[in-house]
Amino acid sequence: MDFSEVIGQKHLKAHLLKTIENGRIPHAQLFVGATGSGLLPMALAYAQEVLCSLHSKGSPSYLACAGKVKKLAHPDLHFIYPVNTNDTVKKKAVSANFAGAWRTFVFKNPYASLFDWLQSIGIENKQGNISVSEAQDLLKTLALKSYEGGYKVMIIWMADRMNTESSNKILKIVEEPPKKTLLLLLTEAEENIISTIRSRCQKIDFAALSEENIASRLINDHGVSEMNAKKVSRQAGGDLNKALHILNNDSDDLVFEEWFISWVRTAFAAKGNKGAINELLGWSENIATKGRETQKKFISYCMELFRQALLKNYKADSLLFFESKDAKFSIDKFAPFIHQNNIFEITTALEDASYHIERNGNPKIIFTDLSIKLTRLIHTKELT
Repeated sequence: MDFSEVIGQKHLKAHLLKTIENGRIPHAQLFVGATGSGLLPMALAYAQEVLCSLHSKGSPSYLACAGKVKKLAHPDLHFIYPVNTNDTVKKKAVSANFAGAWRTFVFKNPYASLFDWLQSIGIENKQGNISVSEAQDLLKTLALKSYEGGYKVMIIWMADRMNTESSNKILKIVEEPPKKTLLLLLTEAEENIISTIRSRCQKIDFAALSEENIASRLINDHGVSEMNAKKVSRQAGGDLNKALHILNNDSDDLVFEEWFISWVRTAFAAKGNKGAINELLGWSENIATKGRETQKKFISYCMELFRQALLKNYKADSLLFFESKDAKFSIDKFAPFIHQNNIFEITTALEDASYHIERNGNPKIIFTDLSIKLTRLIHTKELT
């Protein structure tokens, strides 16, 4: 993938190209941001420039090298990504056993999310992780000489999915890398990466894509009308992957909105209403039957929707992109209940729930507790 194919992020492209031109490539770099903002496409474009810098740009050897990177078949380009056992891979779930599926996934949409990846390999009801076996394979791979005599590049996609054991093994190579080794760690949640790794990486933050960038890609690559492209790009909130899901009418947001509306309506009614409490328990039981990745994704959706309500309440309409599909639900009417006196506690409760789900807590208990907290918090009055 060329830098020209990466949407937006012009200043990041310029910075990364400068590291190559100056011969000062940091051996470990941490790309932080939403997958839909272009972490993986940027990493692939950077890897291509690094690996092919042995050749004169535009020469047959350069084009051959770039072609191998585009096919994800360059012998000095390696990947690690979260996996788990499925119907095909029943033991030792490591990235190498999913290489074919990974290529297909990246070719289809390099801006796709972790949830999309887990769905594509049939494990959306499990949590993808990067195990210590993966870390051991990484150490063996990077200990070898590069095939073409230049750099070896290792892209660790969703590096926050490394467990403590694998993180400690990978730390060794982050601290003392072999010569001409480039580690690119990509993450949406840098706080979940151990501090000893983070402190040894050069961090690069990815901003959300502009509405103009997303609209332009939808118009040029997907034949979307200008009016529809503008509407979708506004709803996407700077995330190309979300825009594509909205465009294809397969976004989880439709289901998540239904769950959310049912949840907050019942929470409103639950104060002093035993019947509504039973409905909340039923709602919690239903969400508890979903896969853990779906549950975490839903919590993230809720956090964003509460944030949108807060922005609406304080009249920051220029930052709003939420459009309800339910004609009976109005963000205008909901917004006054989300304010400075409850947003922090609501966000904390959601973050705690996501944390406990990540660590295999009982989802029925987690969502029941969250629902009871919401019932109290949503009735908190705004103090002036």
